[in-house]
Amino acid sequence: MSYYYENPPTAGLPLKWSDWWPAGQSLTSRVSEQLHLPPLQLTCSGTAALIIALTTLAQQQPQRKTVIVPAYTCPLVALAVHHCGLQLQLCDLKPNSIDMDIAQLSTLLNEQVLAVIPTHLGGRVTDVSTVKQLAQFYQISVIEDAAQALGAEVGQHGDIVLFSLAAGKGLTMYEGGLLTASDMQLRSNLQVMSEKLLLRRCKWELLRTLELFGYTALYNPAGLHFVYGQGRRKALRRQQWIAAVGDDFDFDIPMHRVSRWRQHVAANAFLRLPAFLDALQKQAYQRSEQLQSISGIDVIVDQHGRGVWPFLMVLLPACQHRDAVLKQLWTSPLGVTRLFIHPLSQYNYLQPIVPASSMPNAEDFAARMFTITNSLWLTDAQFSRICEVIQDAVR
Repeated sequence: MSYYYENPPTAGLPLKWSDWWPAGQSLTSRVSEQLHLPPLQLTCSGTAALIIALTTLAQQQPQRKTVIVPAYTCPLVALAVHHCGLQLQLCDLKPNSIDMDIAQLSTLLNEQVLAVIPTHLGGRVTDVSTVKQLAQFYQISVIEDAAQALGAEVGQHGDIVLFSLAAGKGLTMYEGGLLTASDMQLRSNLQVMSEKLLLRRCKWELLRTLELFGYTALYNPAGLHFVYGQGRRKALRRQQWIAAVGDDFDFDIPMHRVSRWRQHVAANAFLRLPAFLDALQKQAYQRSEQLQSISGIDVIVDQHGRGVWPFLMVLLPACQHRDAVLKQLWTSPLGVTRLFIHPLSQYNYLQPIVPASSMPNAEDFAARMFTITNSLWLTDAQFSRICEVIQDAVR
């Protein structure tokens, strides 16, 4: 392996310089047609899409103030809820699963709840249908957080679905988001709110354009060594786990319109996305089987629909086994890392906005899970090396 080599933590679609030419069809139209979704609207990020969704729902039902989210999800979800002036309520996960604990969820639902946000974590499809069945009794909206799941079989049961176009999440415009709703009137209300909240901010858009230019040039094993690998290893040497995975988000969430130029880049790249996702799925199935042949290993797979595979989520028997793997592989260029370091209630910087509560299943999930990139740049020999380390750790 070359010294200047780094696998990305997630399998993002590489961009080509030809993507920067004008596209013949809009990004939202292409994605809606290909994925069989209602008409989509574009936002500057997945977080902005969630803020637009929550603000729209809160305007329709101002007496409802609570939003229920999985105890283990992206900290940006908590920040979006706080940004909208709403109250966060955590729900534990099922054991060894990304699904919300339905028994606990049923005790949390009431007339004060505005929305429930099940998460299609890591591209795996979560059980939205059961959540919707429970929520509709109280006329609670269900927002599908598909930030990491563009291209998966999602958006069929929730009232609203959102996607992220951030760097490394399949299709990207460095930062961007997509949003839609099953109901036509709700879609119209979301569009009105989007036009109200997303203003022209040339400084932000110039920054994102430059970052997208850098992504086009450097999203490859050599470039990632410098823009991702070196900073990550520096954080790991200092035992700054949150910084190493990028969980240290700012309370100030940018809200702005996306330029046509960046939209053209994503629209052109999207033409390659279906074939890219098919290749990732084929590789993921083969490597999941290889992992599951190791005694004691559990790979999170789909049980509620076909997902996408930016990375593999692996559960080891105990925290000490997971840490033994990371001790050898986290600083390596092989694309082994963690997703979110903690459940939401255990981030110090979120304590002012996240209620302190015990979520044993989410805590156990976070303590035993790590991820392996599903990038097509990770060779079979490199993946075999990862499996050897895992096998030694659990032996």
